[in-house]
Amino acid sequence: MSTDQPFLVRYADIVFSLKTFAAAVLALVIALGMDLPRPYWAMATVYITSQPLAGATSSKAFYRVIGTLLGASATVAMVPNLVNAPELLCLLMALWLGVCLYLSLIDGTPRSYIFMLAGYTVALIGFPVVSDPASIFDTALARVEEITLGIICASLVSTLVFPRSVAPAVAARVDNWLFDARRLSQDVLSGCGAEQASRDRRLRLAADAVEIDALASHLAYDRLVDANAARGLRLLRLHMLMLLPLLASISDRIAALGDSLQTTQPELARLLDDLTRWIATDTHERQPVDRLRAAIAAQQPTLDAGASWRQIMTASLLIRLRELVDLSHDCRALRRAIATGDDASGVELAFRPEAGAALVRHRDHGMALWSAAGAMLAILICCGFWIATGWADGASAPMMAAVACSFFAAQDDPAPGIRGFTWWSIVSMAVVAVYLFAVLPRLPNVEMLIAMLAPSFLVFGILIARPATAFIGMALAANTASLLALQSTYSADFAPFANSGLSFVIGTAAAVIVTRLTRSVGAEWSARRLMSTNWTTLAVAAERRGQRDRAAFAGVMLNRLGLLAPRLAAIGDGDLRDADSLSELRVGLNIVDLRRARHMLAPRTLRAIDAMLDRLAAAFRGHDGGPMPPELLPSIDLALAEAMIESGDNVREDALIGLVGIRRGLFPDAPAYQPEAPDPARVRSVAA
Repeated sequence: MSTDQPFLVRYADIVFSLKTFAAAVLALVIALGMDLPRPYWAMATVYITSQPLAGATSSKAFYRVIGTLLGASATVAMVPNLVNAPELLCLLMALWLGVCLYLSLIDGTPRSYIFMLAGYTVALIGFPVVSDPASIFDTALARVEEITLGIICASLVSTLVFPRSVAPAVAARVDNWLFDARRLSQDVLSGCGAEQASRDRRLRLAADAVEIDALASHLAYDRLVDANAARGLRLLRLHMLMLLPLLASISDRIAALGDSLQTTQPELARLLDDLTRWIATDTHERQPVDRLRAAIAAQQPTLDAGASWRQIMTASLLIRLRELVDLSHDCRALRRAIATGDDASGVELAFRPEAGAALVRHRDHGMALWSAAGAMLAILICCGFWIATGWADGASAPMMAAVACSFFAAQDDPAPGIRGFTWWSIVSMAVVAVYLFAVLPRLPNVEMLIAMLAPSFLVFGILIARPATAFIGMALAANTASLLALQSTYSADFAPFANSGLSFVIGTAAAVIVTRLTRSVGAEWSARRLMSTNWTTLAVAAERRGQRDRAAFAGVMLNRLGLLAPRLAAIGDGDLRDADSLSELRVGLNIVDLRRARHMLAPRTLRAIDAMLDRLAAAFRGHDGGPMPPELLPSIDLALAEAMIESGDNVREDALIGLVGIRRGLFPDAPAYQPEAPDPARVRSVAA
């Protein structure tokens, strides 16, 4: 195995293509042997389902079976009962697809494939048989059988013949992520974290984390993955995500303390240098970690009512540095456990579990409804054209409009993707025409058929295996297999073929036009919408006084950051790109953190903080992306002044850390906080 593995890795694209073609041929031959009515569906399913990684193929296959069953059942329920009311039938089928597409976009996980497939399966089965409703059950049953056959063949070949586990791919991406995070940490600790290059690197890390999450979701379906490795990767990812807002906070505190650390606070400067050197190493020993924690504790200043702004900022920085040490050490320990196959649940973690980020995803209900409505409109327009013209072969138009709108609904602007799908489908029609009218009539047996199909489909498989061309390969392979319509006996007529092809193009063209008019938005529009949603989430957190699950809040905000990163990269230079995209997350986490201190604060301090949170909530709901209202700053400073004279060290520290984070996140350029002279009567009342 050791001598073959480098070969398999080096020629992974060719191996995948050979495997996929073998699975497709196996599915086709079995379907022909079983005398199934549309054996080409089984062949096309193999190419739609197959992925280079075994776990991805298995998860997609499982979801495809469930989605096909749901769609077939819905078709059997709708078509026979409404065949005499074509307008109502078309409306109901469009509504079904719209609801399924909405659920798919809201789910946002690989499981969403169930809903998407359940939606357009109704179109694939229902529209071609409306002229023969008596055959709907047989057609739906055949669709389920042939698709299930294709899925079984794809899964068996993927998992039994030179399988490629998803775990190494995830582990490699995690290693690269941790390496880049280490470099970012060094930049931040050396005082370069506020530079645009560091901000861009944080955005790239956030986007990479979303991709790792999508890739890691297939681990549960990969039989080659050890359960310990899967558990360790999940724990590690949660820690990875929290590094981003933590590093942003540290960068902000270092910038606030200024460039004079070497002269004014030499011990703190040396601590930052020591921490930078430790971050650069890959050691797993506890001694350096313990020394760093001791050095951080030794420099922690004692805060009281007369503490200066610099002392408060220093205390805040040291707390964040301690969290960085804990997080970094945990990441190293978890990565080592994954590499050695140990159970990650037994790793002693230093970072507080409640400070982590949960696997919560951003859900945009408005855009999901908008996408669903656009798909429904495209289908209804095609159906109206089909019914009005009485075109016998017009069923392909609404069918392909449904497929095209579903495939690309998650994109900001689906129109270019649908247009590309249309052009490559036209290319597949040309390929099919050559096969149907020049090659197939001359083939004497199935063996020769397979030999003649091999050149084209092997090229399609190689295209699918490469991320840059996967979309092209899938469009060519699936459409070529479907349009060839291979059956037990050869029958090809140019007129029906041309009519079906024209109807196919009309359907996708209608999808492009409708999408362009009603649904297309740019990356900048989507970025602004995500940012606006963040401010609404902050308003909710402020209104609830921090009584919200911190892990869920961090998870959804970080997920949005990962979605925002590629859009900001697409925008290029501009005010959105220059903005600190982590500031909202930091402010929100500090609002949620205030809940740790709320129940032990004096009533007067609690009233000041609640009044501040009310003003913040109102400002967040009306925020349009510009500077925050300056009148918020005095209310934050008043809450700070009240918190400074709290008697309990832990309570005062929790309140101050949260308030300092809010002040720095909203007003980074504001003058330093000036402590007020404490009122002796107020101090005595709090102490009592």
